Amino acid sequence: MKKVDFLIIGQGLAGSLLGFELIQRGFKVVILDKGVENASQIAAGLINPVTGMRFVKSAEVDFLLPAAQQYYNYLAYFFQQKFYIEKPMLRLLTSSKAHQHAIKRLKNSDYADYLGDIIETTRFNVPILEQKQTGYLQTQILLNTLKQFFIEHDSYQQSTFDYEAIEFRETVSYDSITAQKIIFCEGYLAYKNPWFSKLPFQLAKGEILTLKSPQPLADYLLNYGQWMIPLDGSSFRTGATFDRERINTQLTSKGRHDLLTCLHTVLPETKMATVTKQQANIRPCTLDKQPFIGFHPKYPQLAIFNGFGAKGSLQIPYYCQQFATNLLKKVPLSETIDIKRYSMAWLPI
Repeated sequence: MKKVDFLIIGQGLAGSLLGFELIQRGFKVVILDKGVENASQIAAGLINPVTGMRFVKSAEVDFLLPAAQQYYNYLAYFFQQKFYIEKPMLRLLTSSKAHQHAIKRLKNSDYADYLGDIIETTRFNVPILEQKQTGYLQTQILLNTLKQFFIEHDSYQQSTFDYEAIEFRETVSYDSITAQKIIFCEGYLAYKNPWFSKLPFQLAKGEILTLKSPQPLADYLLNYGQWMIPLDGSSFRTGATFDRERINTQLTSKGRHDLLTCLHTVLPETKMATVTKQQANIRPCTLDKQPFIGFHPKYPQLAIFNGFGAKGSLQIPYYCQQFATNLLKKVPLSETIDIKRYSMAWLPI
């Protein structure tokens, strides 16, 4: 039997950053992953501190964002490769209400670090709000780099996890591994997990397009209800659809049509662009928009680190450090993220 401190199930962004953090703190870790495309690999990786129709700061962004920036800088130093790309974002103010909300936020000093000016321009025929401290994480590149790191540290196994194969003792055993704890980082597949499936996830399907343009694109992020991310001089991505009804990973002609129609309306020149890839996966969103982190009340050998929805790139760096500290020093988790807040609803598993 291989003895480790933690067996992590899932090598998406949550499992990867948590695994890396625990290894950096001296723990023995094995990450088990079935090796197929997950939501993190196709995610845009956008970090945008101010979102929504009313331009509201993301919850806890004042400490989540510095933590994310610092963590991605450390990863860039550690691997000698840049993963997080900072770019300004332009938000199109397509209605008078949006314009009013933008003006209101600009008068609020709490938003000074995240919003610039409102620009009147003929480029889009509507005013534009400058957004600051925005960018995107190259998630697939980062996950591939971390996978190789785990392989080199004998901390990666590719296989499909079998819930029924867990053996509970003082520790917990699975296959040829004995661990102090199993931490589930399965993304939307948590709905199949017999111990955590009753947590109130609100899964949402999203489709994303990658395109190649025959002409150079402006080097900024564009937000127009959907988003556009320039990857290089000619390639870019746009997305994403949001569907709570059809929870599957099938590509749809409707998703493609809706994304292209929205894109072409804002950027008519992209009608000449060619779609090179269409991808779909499922976001592990939650009822209260907060992550699910913590331990099963009946089986404390089992834990979950999940529920980051569409904001994993922003949230996971901070919370993987907080959870690692909890595992090492028993420092309590924040009440807003600890799954104890739902224990009465899902305890009878």
